[in-house]
Amino acid sequence: MGRKVEIAGVNTSELPVLENDTMRKLFRRIRDEGDQEARQELIQGNLRLVLSVIQRFNNRGEPVDDLFQVGCVGLMKAIDNFDLSKGVRFSTYAVPMIVGEIRRYLRDNNPIRVSRSLRDTAYKALQMKDTLTHKKSEEPTLEEIADRLDMDVEEIVRALDAIQDPISLFEPVYQDGGDPIYVMDQVSDDKQETGKWMNGIAVRQALQKIEPRKRKILNLRFFGGKTQMEVADEIGISQAQVSRLEQAALKKMRKYI
Repeated sequence: MGRKVEIAGVNTSELPVLENDTMRKLFRRIRDEGDQEARQELIQGNLRLVLSVIQRFNNRGEPVDDLFQVGCVGLMKAIDNFDLSKGVRFSTYAVPMIVGEIRRYLRDNNPIRVSRSLRDTAYKALQMKDTLTHKKSEEPTLEEIADRLDMDVEEIVRALDAIQDPISLFEPVYQDGGDPIYVMDQVSDDKQETGKWMNGIAVRQALQKIEPRKRKILNLRFFGGKTQMEVADEIGISQAQVSRLEQAALKKMRKYI
């Protein structure tokens, strides 16, 4: 418990934890007296909250120090805008603010450039989603968000799609103890270079040397443009089996060619 772990120069093992009553007193000092020392104490006393939030973003490949500092910006915004009279726990209010700040940072640093107008629309939609979620205690529909923003649902969907993080074609989506199934395995190959390559005479000759079931899989995949899931349904086996048979067949064909 006492092990020293530093993030952005902060020793996390020594971070204080504030009781709810103590935080309310500090908020009153800020509200009534503009006490900056009370504000600083609130920041220090809620850094553990920032730490808990950034755990959600560990798989994004961003330095933990950067995420922590961005999360602290969200924490300070939450402290400055918190309304003590609402009777809501500070953590309930602060977590969406911290999450939103980190998400904005990740989107703004996304290698895929998105137009400013699309980003603004997406941010407005996400903010409205948070607002309606807190108000109704349940997640709103896209129609409700669009109605409140006076926009078309299609416009909001397009904006939200534009700011999604890119996924690698080699991202595993399923594994049953054998070979994993990747995103690329679920994409139809009718327009890929592999399909063009398999149209050659040499390839057709090699296909005749492959056992019938594997040959059928390759024909459906590369000539029929079907996904592995569609092939699995047609043949009556699992997608994992289709993936293994396909890879084995391609490996064997490469030897012939």
